[in-house]
Amino acid sequence: MKPSTELFDLIKSLSKSEKRFFKLTSSLQSGEKNYLKIFDFIDKQSNYDEEELKDFYKDEKFINHLPSEKNHLYKLILKSLRGFHSDNSVSAILKEEIKNVELLYKKSLYKECRKFLLRAKKLARENEKFYYWFELISWEKLLIEEDYEQGNFTHDLDKLIQEELDVIEKLRNLAEYQMIYSRINYIFRRGGFVTKPEDISAVDEIANHHLIKGKNTALSSRAASICYYIQGLCNATKRDYETSLEKFNRTKFILDNNPKLKSSLAKRYVRTLHNLILANISLKNYNKAEQLISELESLPNTKGFNSYDVKVKVFTCIYNSRITVSYRKGAFQSTLKMVDEMIDGLNHYGDKLPKEQVLLFSYHIAYVYFGAGLHRESLKWVNAILNENEQKLRQDIYTYARVFNLILHYELGNYDLLEYLMKSTTRKIKKSSNTEEVELSIVRLLKKVVRVGPKASKAAFEEYRDELSSILKKQDQEVIQEYFNIQAWVESKVSNISFEEAVQRLI
Repeated sequence: MKPSTELFDLIKSLSKSEKRFFKLTSSLQSGEKNYLKIFDFIDKQSNYDEEELKDFYKDEKFINHLPSEKNHLYKLILKSLRGFHSDNSVSAILKEEIKNVELLYKKSLYKECRKFLLRAKKLARENEKFYYWFELISWEKLLIEEDYEQGNFTHDLDKLIQEELDVIEKLRNLAEYQMIYSRINYIFRRGGFVTKPEDISAVDEIANHHLIKGKNTALSSRAASICYYIQGLCNATKRDYETSLEKFNRTKFILDNNPKLKSSLAKRYVRTLHNLILANISLKNYNKAEQLISELESLPNTKGFNSYDVKVKVFTCIYNSRITVSYRKGAFQSTLKMVDEMIDGLNHYGDKLPKEQVLLFSYHIAYVYFGAGLHRESLKWVNAILNENEQKLRQDIYTYARVFNLILHYELGNYDLLEYLMKSTTRKIKKSSNTEEVELSIVRLLKKVVRVGPKASKAAFEEYRDELSSILKKQDQEVIQEYFNIQAWVESKVSNISFEEAVQRLI
């Protein structure tokens, strides 16, 4: 059985400050510290090699029970991280405060206990941490019972119970929004833009939900932010970018005006900015998109946005945004340097990157190489997508990657292979696509230009240009332009210019 890389992954995720803190806390402990030897050795490895570790310490007794030593080290690192980040998040602070309340209560130090409790309640209320707020109310009810036993009847238990009911209602309200968000997120993560009737119907059902469509249905700023985010995502999936822009701007406004909530919902804020950027790109508001990208780039220096997972999210959003702006403008050659940086990022972050982001990176990289005339390099990245054969995630990317693949083989002159690929691709298009008219028309074009040969192909492209123009006017058929500028490609063949020049001409 292949050794687990969990310890290696954890060590490699540590920042320099976190490693320093771990070493410092370890130095305060007495006794033998074999775990530090394991830590230092793994920290120096580029890839986890347990046999190398065993061989290096073969004369040490602890290596005979390495699994338990690794497990011990893993727990110690987590303990160290809890200590390092204990005052870095509201949730961590509230957990500690609730522990203090419990300890003081059990010591019968009720006066001191109430001080801690009121301070923690204020923090929970200001940050809309309803779960902690609810737990603190439970402790407050116990304190009131103790006061009653002492003959102190100044506290209004009924008022506190009403406060508890209000918190429960806000919790329930927020939970409902989370469930609705899960539904729209699932639809988009699975297929991207909606074109299938069943998906359009599902999005409409979400958009018309009383909590989404109604006024003043969100009982907290946290719930309001997710409500507008859901509205933005519903409109984005249907490519209504004007409305999408409005709704994501409302989300951003709420979070910008609630700094504590903004840092608590760091990833939602990053996603909101990214969606605003994409909407502006689709509306050709490139200057505004660039402005928002700059705002995105500044986030890792902001409190609440410097954790590893948020940095990964910011990295992917920045590069997906910048590369999209560049190639929508037709700046393929000048974007090649950015491609190198993206490939470095893929290698650096490895499996820390979500699979969806790897797919998007791969497609963007392939598209830039294509636009720059580097068709063989482009094909490598398209093949990387198709070889994944993912059945559930972002089927839109796979659909258009198959069409992209055909075009690449045509450009490379692989006509024999193209004949086979067109047959298999046609079967898949008819089986899974809802924008099949434009896709099948591209297959027919390729069959024709391969059959007539290079000399007669220009006439075939000219004829197809008019056909394509008509097809793209039909509902949902123009979605392909979001993934591959098929109009520019056809224009490049008709006018005998580069794809890059054709894109720039059609902007």
